[in-house]
Amino acid sequence: MKSSSFNKSRVGLIILAFLAFIALGLPDSLLGVAWPSIRSGFSQPLDALGMLLFASMAGYLVSSSTSGWMVSTMGVGKVLAISCALTGAALIGYTLVPSWGFMVALGIFAGLGAGAIDAGLNTYVAANFG
Repeated sequence: MKSSSFNKSRVGLIILAFLAFIALGLPDSLLGVAWPSIRSGFSQPLDALGMLLFASMAGYLVSSSTSGWMVSTMGVGKVLAISCALTGAALIGYTLVPSWGFMVALGIFAGLGAGAIDAGLNTYVAANFG
């Protein structure tokens, strides 16, 4: 009976990992397509994209650097669930923000989610399937 529950939790983590990789790649591909509309909607110059990318990179750097501690403290499942929720909330927030400053701030949260997803998934897969 114990191996059955172990297999279910392992399958659950694999499904969560699959969803996490979708959440990881989605913002990157969408930003390139959406930038012309975002730029005109907020009346920003072309180089304003750099601010958004920098904010996202800063969040990514912080969370990927602390992902080992997060996984050892909370477990990989919780880290992935929280990271996916954070990334999803940032993406929804992108559609609702009233100003460019809020958009850049959400970039930090999107980066935080993406960094933890990337490092957490790589650690989990390497430890269990590598």
